[in-house]
Order: sequence, then C-alpha cells, then structure tokens
Amino acid sequence: MIVRSVVGHAPHGRVRRFLARDDGMVTAELAAAMPLLALLLAGALFAVNVATTQTRCLDAARDGALAESRGESGKAAAVDRAPPEATVHVDASLDEVTVRVETTVTPWGEWLPGWEVHGEATVDREPGFTW
Repeated sequence: MIVRSVVGHAPHGRVRRFLARDDGMVTAELAAAMPLLALLLAGALFAVNVATTQTRCLDAARDGALAESRGESGKAAAVDRAPPEATVHVDASLDEVTVRVETTVTPWGEWLPGWEVHGEATVDREPGFTW
C-alpha cells in the first residue's frame, strides 16, 4: 500500500475547477468599493462648494470695497453679491476701505460641522472723496 501526502500538492479534478472559479468576483469587489467611491464623490462636491462660496465672498468683498471707496453704500453692494447668511463687515477710514465677508459652508445640514470661508478686500479711497 502506497500512502501519498497531500501536503504541498495542487488539488485535482473537481476541487481545482471549484477553486478556479471566479464568477461574481467583480461584483463583490465593486460592492466593497462602492461606499468608498460615494464618499469620495461627496467629498469632491463639498470641496467644489467651498471653493465656489469662497469666490463669491471675495467678489462680494471687492464690490463692497469699491462701492464704499466711491462714497456709495459698501455694505449694501456686498450683501447683494454675498452668499446667503453671510456677514459683512465694513471698516472705512479716511484713506482706505476694508470689507470682509464671512460665512460657513455646511455639507449636508446643520448636524455636520461646517467650513468657515471668508473674502476680504482693501482699496484706497477714490480721489476727491469727502465725508
């Protein structure tokens, strides 16, 4: 009687065919990766939202500073261009005007922490400006 050790030998016959099957492997990998892809997409959309809001704050601050330097209402000009729920601060002196627009970008509702963004612009007063 010859006894063979199965340690170190490759499986034969039906066992080999069963182990070689990879039906459904792509589906399982996709199912495992799908939540990560969704999270990555959500993060990218949030980053675009933050960048867009930052640009809107900066544009509003520039418009407000230019309006205030000409003697118009800088706060009203900044509020018109600012994102909703933004705060506008105007600091005017004899020589220059600084306008700062601030807001918080919240990703999905108020229950998640937000990202603080702001835009600030400083311009000199227009020549011939009088109080």
